[in-house]
Amino acid sequence: MTTLETPETPETAPARTAAEALEAARDHLLLLQSPEGWWKGELQTNVTMDAEDLLLREFLGIRTDEDTYEAARWIRSQQAPDGTWANFHDGPPDLSTTVEAYVALRLAGDLPDAGHMIRAAAYIRSEGGVPAARVFTRFWLAMFGRWSWDELPVVPPEMMFLPRWFPLNVYDFACWARQTIVPLTVVGAVRPVRPLPFGLDELVPDYDIPRAKRRRTPGWGEAFGALDKALHLYQRRPVKGLRDAALRRAAEWIVARQERDGSWGGIQPPWVYSLLALHLLGYGLDHPVMQRGLDGLERFTIRDEQGRRLEACQSPVWDTVLAMNALADAGLPAGHPALERAAEWVIGEEVKGPGDWSVRRPGLPPGGWAFEFDNDVYPDVDDTAEVVIALDRVQHPRAEPAIERGVRWMAGMVSKDGGFGAFDVDNTRALCRKLPFCDFGEVIDPPSADVTAHVVEALAHRGMADSLLAKRAVVWLLKAQEPDGSWFGRWGANHVYGTGSVVPALIAAGVRPEKPVIRDAVGWLERHQRDDGGWGEDLRSYRDRSWVGHGASTASQTAWALLALLAAGERGPAVERGVRWLTERQRPDGTWDEDHFTGTGFPGDFYINYHLYRLVFPLSALGRYLRGA
Repeated sequence: MTTLETPETPETAPARTAAEALEAARDHLLLLQSPEGWWKGELQTNVTMDAEDLLLREFLGIRTDEDTYEAARWIRSQQAPDGTWANFHDGPPDLSTTVEAYVALRLAGDLPDAGHMIRAAAYIRSEGGVPAARVFTRFWLAMFGRWSWDELPVVPPEMMFLPRWFPLNVYDFACWARQTIVPLTVVGAVRPVRPLPFGLDELVPDYDIPRAKRRRTPGWGEAFGALDKALHLYQRRPVKGLRDAALRRAAEWIVARQERDGSWGGIQPPWVYSLLALHLLGYGLDHPVMQRGLDGLERFTIRDEQGRRLEACQSPVWDTVLAMNALADAGLPAGHPALERAAEWVIGEEVKGPGDWSVRRPGLPPGGWAFEFDNDVYPDVDDTAEVVIALDRVQHPRAEPAIERGVRWMAGMVSKDGGFGAFDVDNTRALCRKLPFCDFGEVIDPPSADVTAHVVEALAHRGMADSLLAKRAVVWLLKAQEPDGSWFGRWGANHVYGTGSVVPALIAAGVRPEKPVIRDAVGWLERHQRDDGGWGEDLRSYRDRSWVGHGASTASQTAWALLALLAAGERGPAVERGVRWLTERQRPDGTWDEDHFTGTGFPGDFYINYHLYRLVFPLSALGRYLRGA
C-alpha cells in the first residue's frame, strides 16, 4: 500500500478568491482518493522509527546493505546543522533521538571522526551522554552490550498475573503503553546481549554527570526506588516456575493481539518490541507470526529521493472521514460518487468483535472504528465519532445501521466523569506515570477535551444534543476550559486544536454564541492571531506555557481557529484575515505547505505531521466560511 502523496510544486500561486481556493482544494482532494474509496496521507514522525528499525534488523540478523543505506540517507537528511535531531520540525534538539540516530548511522558505516558525527557526539556528551537518555534508548543499547541491564528499571513479566483490580496491572496502562510494556517485560527478563561491531566511547562525557543532567522520571521517589531495588534482586533469582509461566502468558497475550497485517495495534513501538520478545522466546524468523510481522513492516515503508523511512502508524480511517467531512463542507452533494465510495469502504472497516476495551465494558456490543487499515483490537472513540458524523452526511443504504452501532458503542465508552478518552474507559490511574520505567511519554488515557468534543458533535448530528449523555459531556467540557478561555488539545497542537474542536461542538449542542464560555474562547483566539493573519502553536507549548498559542502560522491550525470562530458566528476582521492567509498561501495544485507538525502522539514527547491535515481542514474552513455556517 502506498501513501497518496501531494506532488511537489515549488511555485507560489497567485492569490485566489475564497471560492477559487475552495474549488482548487476540493479538486485536489478528490484526485487523492484511492480506487477503493479511502484517503491516506503520510504520517510523519521522527527518526527514532528508522533508527530502531535498523537496530531491530541488526539484532535479528536481517539488516541488508540496501535498507541500511536508504535509511541512513533519510536519517542524515533530518539532522540539524548543529549535529542534533529533534522530535518535530524546527524543534529543539532531543538527546534520546540524537543518540539513537547516531548509533544507527554508526551501523551504516558513518565514522565517528566525520563532521556530522563529531557534532552529534559533542551534543550527546554535553547533555550527559547515554545515562541521561530515556529508558527505551538504554534498553536498545543494553541489548547490544553498550549499557548494563543492571542499570535499567525492572518490570517483570510476572505482572501479567496481577488481577485487574490491583494497581499497575497491564490494563491500568493505556492501550499503546500496555502493548509496549508487555513485550518489554520479556526482553528485560531475558536480558539478551548481542554486541555491536563498534564501541561508543565517544559518547561518554569526560566528567561526572551533574545530577540535573541525569534522566529522571516524574514520581521517582523512595517508594519506587525501593521497589526497583527489590525487583532487581528478584530478577537475579526469579522463581523458575513462576517466571516460565509468566513468559508463556506474555507470549500468548502478544500473539493474540497481532493484527491481520502483521502489526500490533498498527503502531511501531509495540510492533518492534513484540517481534523482539517472541524472537527471544524461541519464535524463529520463519514462524508465521514472525513472518507476518516482518513482512507487514513493508506496508509502512516509504521510499523516495530522500531515502527510506517508516511511518509510526497509518491513519486511513481518520483521513478518510476527515476528507468526507471536508468535501461535504465544500458543498459536495450527499450522493456524490466519491462520498459513496468512501462510505462503502468506511462501513467495511467497522470493528465487529471484542477487544481490550471489553475488559472495562464486557457487556457492550462492538461497533466502533479504529485509526488504521487493520486494527481489530483497539477501535477508538475519536475515530468513531468522526465516522458517525461523516456517514450521517452521505446517502448510503448501509450507513444507518452502522451509525446506530457506532453511536451505541461510543456512548458505552463514557467515563464516570462524563468525558471520553480515546481507547479505554476510566483509564486514569496516575500511579502508572510514576514508574521509573515509564519515561517514554503518556501511559494513561484519561478523558480529553478534543475527544469529548467530537463525541458531543456526533451526538448533536444525530439529534441527541438533549440526551443525558451529551449534557454530561458538555458539562465536562465547560469544567475543562482553561482560565484564559482555551482548551488543552490532547491529540493535536495544542490549545488551538482543543479550542477549535470544542467551540463547534458546544454550539452544535445548543450553547449560545453570546455565552461567556464562547466569548472567552473567541477572545483567546483573536488575541493569539498572528500578525500575518494566521494561527500557529508550537509543540513546545506542552512543556512551556510561554508557547501556548504561539508559533509559526500553519494551514491546519489557521483552519482550526477559523472553524471555531465561524461556529461562534464571527464574521469580523479576524475571520477575514484568516481566510486571506489561506487564499494567499495556497499552492498552485490546491493544497498548502506545512512542514511544522500539528499532531500529537504523546504530549511533550512524540509528535506527528499528518500530511493530509494541510488540505482537509482548510477545505472545511473555506466551505463553512462561504456558506455562512
